[in-house]
Amino acid sequence: MTDLRTPPVNDGDLFSERVRQYSYEKPLRQLAILLAGCGGTYGFDPDKLNSHVERHVTGIDVDTPVLRARTEDRADLDCWHLGDLRTVPLPPRTFHVVCVPFLIERIPHAELTLDRFIAALKPGGLLLVRFRDRDTAFGFVERLIPGPLRRRLLGESAPSVYEPVASYKGIHLYCVMRGLMVAEEYVSRDTAAHHGPWSGLLTAAARLVAACTGGRLPADHSEVTFVIRKPENRFARLL
Repeated sequence: MTDLRTPPVNDGDLFSERVRQYSYEKPLRQLAILLAGCGGTYGFDPDKLNSHVERHVTGIDVDTPVLRARTEDRADLDCWHLGDLRTVPLPPRTFHVVCVPFLIERIPHAELTLDRFIAALKPGGLLLVRFRDRDTAFGFVERLIPGPLRRRLLGESAPSVYEPVASYKGIHLYCVMRGLMVAEEYVSRDTAAHHGPWSGLLTAAARLVAACTGGRLPADHSEVTFVIRKPENRFARLL
């Protein structure tokens, strides 16, 4: 069982630090990294890795005009694929680290997509996941905002789906069912604070929801971050 903690650093730094640690634990000629959600505005920044960490970074995301434009502007990806995340090319046991910042709450078929990410991980690899928790007051308020208004106020390229796995309990259940180990977990309110002039209104609405639900939908955090390990398989042939 892990402790739910407030992260000492922001999401990008945390992801980069765990990738650096992994490179020290298992010295490799080249670290294969999958960045899922490469068109987003938050998340893992490969340029924050030390220069000694040789890596090959593959980006994937859904194909929308906004996400395609953001992805094309990135200079830190060695290759990328946009499209249906259920079918984009992901060879099995290929990546040492899969980073998934703010993706699973905004896509349908999230569990199936996560299954593809896990299959693409090498045994012993890391899955770094961050998402807005649907089972919080912030998640509830965001789900109430109509899609067009949400895009205008919150800057989202598409309405979030918020399937059950996009929650603290949901991701824990997912890991138990897939035999994955949650190594670390953190909470924060970063995305709530990044809504510019609407942050105060969103926070006030979330506190009202928390009070009305008796704390069942908490307002103490808006997103969760997980460091998940895929177990080593001694009998697997590493690619």
